[in-house]
Amino acid sequence: MPHLRYEQHTWPELAELAARDDVVVVIPTATLEDHGHHLPIDTDVRLIEEVARGACEHVNAAGGTALLFPTAVHGYTPHHLHFPGTVTLRWNVFVEYLLDLGRSLCHHGFDRILMVNGHGSNQPLVDIAARLVNVEHPSAICASCWYLVTPESKRLLEELRESGRGGMAHACELETSLYLAIEPGLVQMERAVKEIPPQTEFMWMDWSDGPLSYMPHWSALSDSGVTGDATLATAEKGSRWLARAQEEIAQFICEVRDRAHPQPVDHH
Repeated sequence: MPHLRYEQHTWPELAELAARDDVVVVIPTATLEDHGHHLPIDTDVRLIEEVARGACEHVNAAGGTALLFPTAVHGYTPHHLHFPGTVTLRWNVFVEYLLDLGRSLCHHGFDRILMVNGHGSNQPLVDIAARLVNVEHPSAICASCWYLVTPESKRLLEELRESGRGGMAHACELETSLYLAIEPGLVQMERAVKEIPPQTEFMWMDWSDGPLSYMPHWSALSDSGVTGDATLATAEKGSRWLARAQEEIAQFICEVRDRAHPQPVDHH
């Protein structure tokens, strides 16, 4: 079996893997930003790395080959800059960065790629980057995804959550629970708070947002950086949500692996 992590191989080993058509390279994307007074600024990074790592392990244990690429730690988050510690890339720099990763991988023959995003404001940009890889490399299969979004995952979210709508948005019941399951020693639960911005019929923030999208500066929404109810988080919930997220992304990896390469036809 190859190593789990892409970067732990030698170049001849990677050349052999790239020559196969059943290898999926999984790229986690995240950012460094405020997550309240109780969570580290690396929350998005730690959560998506753990989700992606577990997903790759699921696939490999079942006889597949998924390579975990180094995480794109820095993403697009200028609306959080009022909170110290936040680091952002310009939106176009972030897109070009991901596009260059895809170009490099396709150049070597790794043309099955899944970008797994762990930061909400990255998502439209990750989608664009994946689409651009496919435009430039027509036979490639480069997809993008968020996590805990399938019907089965949503059922588990609702089964375990104690907060109402708005309780799971950012540094919330969900993200705090996940971090408690991963490394509880870095979570300061005594400093966790409930802070939910005003909601309307069409505009709210939760793991599934309302139909009207609006993103002001984060400091206009929250004093602490929390949007949700972090006080309801537990490691037990986090463990179950994490396991489900890993299973879900493993399914996405298999979809990318098994999908036939597209064959574009120019009708001019």
